[in-house]
Amino acid sequence: MKLLRIGETGSEKPALIDNENKYRDLSSIIDDLNPETLNFETIKKIKNLDLNSLPLIDSKQRVGPCATKPANFIAIGLNYKAHAEETNSDAPKEPIVFNKSPNCIVGPNDSIVIPKNSKSLDHEVEIAMVIGSKTKYVKEDEAQDFVLGYCICNDISEREWQKDRGGQWVKGKSGDTFGPLGPYLVTKDEIDDLFNLNLSLDLNGKRRQTGNTSLMIFNFNFLISHISQFITLMPGDIITTGTPAGVGMGMTPPDYLKDGDEMILRVDNLGEQKLKVVKEK
Repeated sequence: MKLLRIGETGSEKPALIDNENKYRDLSSIIDDLNPETLNFETIKKIKNLDLNSLPLIDSKQRVGPCATKPANFIAIGLNYKAHAEETNSDAPKEPIVFNKSPNCIVGPNDSIVIPKNSKSLDHEVEIAMVIGSKTKYVKEDEAQDFVLGYCICNDISEREWQKDRGGQWVKGKSGDTFGPLGPYLVTKDEIDDLFNLNLSLDLNGKRRQTGNTSLMIFNFNFLISHISQFITLMPGDIITTGTPAGVGMGMTPPDYLKDGDEMILRVDNLGEQKLKVVKEK
C-alpha cells in the first residue's frame, strides 16, 4: 500500500495509490496521516475497503509530506562506513542518535530554503521508517512487527551549525525545510528486500550519492531495537536511518547547495523526490 497526502500546504488530504496507479481520496476514512492514524488498525481498515468506492483525486496536485506531526523525528548519523570516512570520522561503535524538529518536515517536491545565515547547506538521501505501534525494549528479530512503512527522507543539514556551533547536531538539522518526506509511505509488505535497496541523489543532473542498504553499519532492525532501549517509540514516530557517501561536505573543496540547484532523490520501491533550492527572502 502506498499512502500519501495531497493538496496545498496545511490543507492536504490523505490518499492512496491503487493497483491501477490511480489516486484515491481517504479523507472519508481518516482525517490525516498523523500519530492518530498511522497505526496497524488503520492499515487493516483500509485493506478491507472496496477501493473503487473511494473518490478519485487529481494526481497533478501538490504532494505533501507522507506523514505529519510526529512526536519524535529521530535521525541516525554516520551509518554508512564510506560516509563516515568522507567526513573524517570514525565509524561509530553504537548508533549516533539525534533529533530533527518535526517542524522541518515538508513535501517531496517542495523548495529547500537556504536560511539567511547559512553558508554550508548540504543534502543527505536516506530511508525513513514510520512506527506503527507503541514499543519499548523490542528485540531485534521482532523489530519489523512495529514498523508501519518506509519512505524517502532528505536529511538536509547546515554543516557549520551542525559542526561548529557547540556540537549539537539538532541545530544544523532542523531548519524550516530540512526534512522532505515522501512522496509516499510504502507499507513494508510491498518491499521485496529491505536489506538490498538502492539509494541515489543527483544534483543538477550529475550523480552525487549512491548507496545500498546492505552497506548500512547498523540495519533497520538493530536501530529500532537500540533506540527502544532508551526511548518509548510511538505510532507515527519517524526514524531516518543515515546517508551513503557523496555529500557536499565530503568533497574537496566542499561543495554546498546553492540558489537554483535541483536535486532528484530515488530509492528502490519508494519513488523519488524532486527538490529545488532557493534563498530565503
